[in-house]
Amino acid sequence: MEALDLARWQFGVTTVYHFLFVPLTIGLGVFVAGLQTAWHRTGKEQYLRLTKFFGKIFLINFAMGVVTGIVQEFQFGMNWSEYSVFVGDVFGAPLALEALLAFFLESTFLGLWIFGWDKLPKRVHLATIWAAVIGSNLSAYFILAANAWMKHPVGYEVTGGPGGDRARMTDLWAVLTNSTALAQVPHVVAGAFVIAGTFVLAVCGYRVLKERRTADPDRTVPMRRGADLTVSMWRTPMRAALVMTALAGVVVAGSGDLSGKLLYEQQPMKLAAAEGLERDTAGAAFSPVPGVEVPMLLSFLATNDPNAVVRGIEDLQEEYTERFGPEDYRPNLPVVYLSFRVMIVFGMTAVGLSVLGLWLTRRRSSTSSDGHPAPRGRALRRRAAGPPREVPAWFARACLLALPLPFIAMIAGWLLSEIGRQPWTVQGELLTAASVSPGVSLTEVAVSLAVFTLLYGLLAVAEAVLIVRHVKAGPERAPSVPPASPTGTGGTGDGDRTAVMLQPTLMY
Repeated sequence: MEALDLARWQFGVTTVYHFLFVPLTIGLGVFVAGLQTAWHRTGKEQYLRLTKFFGKIFLINFAMGVVTGIVQEFQFGMNWSEYSVFVGDVFGAPLALEALLAFFLESTFLGLWIFGWDKLPKRVHLATIWAAVIGSNLSAYFILAANAWMKHPVGYEVTGGPGGDRARMTDLWAVLTNSTALAQVPHVVAGAFVIAGTFVLAVCGYRVLKERRTADPDRTVPMRRGADLTVSMWRTPMRAALVMTALAGVVVAGSGDLSGKLLYEQQPMKLAAAEGLERDTAGAAFSPVPGVEVPMLLSFLATNDPNAVVRGIEDLQEEYTERFGPEDYRPNLPVVYLSFRVMIVFGMTAVGLSVLGLWLTRRRSSTSSDGHPAPRGRALRRRAAGPPREVPAWFARACLLALPLPFIAMIAGWLLSEIGRQPWTVQGELLTAASVSPGVSLTEVAVSLAVFTLLYGLLAVAEAVLIVRHVKAGPERAPSVPPASPTGTGGTGDGDRTAVMLQPTLMY
């Protein structure tokens, strides 16, 4: 084993671990902002309680993401100095934008949101969480644009120098609007909403199951053992999460299809490895699972032409050897092949669960008591319709059990994306073997890998304990609020007086 092998393991472990928190932060931030917007517009207490309940989980996850993300930048200097020298002029711009604009925007407004409940007007306080959410998405865009450049380098030229060849950026706009980035950003961000939606469903599923076993003042009707779950405050976030997950699933599928077509043009070896296609094939078949093939489907998915030729692994290996020199240009075929199918199956299962949930929790038929159709108009139909359908207990358990699915799909997607690009760090320009730090020994990488793995394990336990305790405790109950003065605290009116009374003492 060489230092290169452990350096790749270390970067892979830290990246996958860090990205467990990133998508949940992106999606959950939008969800919390939506809940606070609903409270701002309706004044309903349950929206405020839910905002603070999910807001604390968002903050725990955000803090863990920041801590684990810092290590990523350290590794560029520790284990990948040759890579940093080559791509520094290109990578520096999007990383600087991410740090100076997105990260500071996100952190500053998140701080205002945390400490501004009793100090800022309601509208200003609401704007702070939305500004933080925008910062999160900007941060994701710049990082994903930099990652997309490694797969499809554009807007640069290679120049020589005292330290060797390096890529010099000639067009920042081309880097930020890279076709690979324009497909990858919506795919990853929409996947983040699927993860956050499934997470919220799991939390709601746990809470409503707990309401079955214990007396809870939030219940609107008495609950009988074995009966369906009652309609409570948890049905609202559950329905919102179902909608978010289902809609995000559509975007994931559409952007994933576009990404596949770009692979055909830009990374044909990755496409061939994902299907296990050995030779150039016209009308190539697609196998959703090993042993089952759909004729001509791969060619159609890749080019919209069922008779198109899809390049094969061995033919590409011969071509790349002639073009770039002797090297094994084939990625780890079993990992890429299995990752592709795990990503699709687990992701589709999570999205399919959300579609099923929308059907199970739909409103009852809008008919009047005498059997005649309800009056037209949305408001009239709502009044004429019966109560919303109750959530079956088995579906609540399914939501809880489905929590790992989108996370596994996300990890599999990144394995497909990054391992499928090997042996390149920058496609067609820089090999992974030429990217590692020459002065770092095997022992040094092994020690740092062991330390990082241990620390990350402890951090994972800490986050899991904090979140589980918070979910088990549930949202804090609202004390009786005395009549507030017309001006309220800080000149923000009665709504902000309520926010102050409900603010958990130890929440932040």
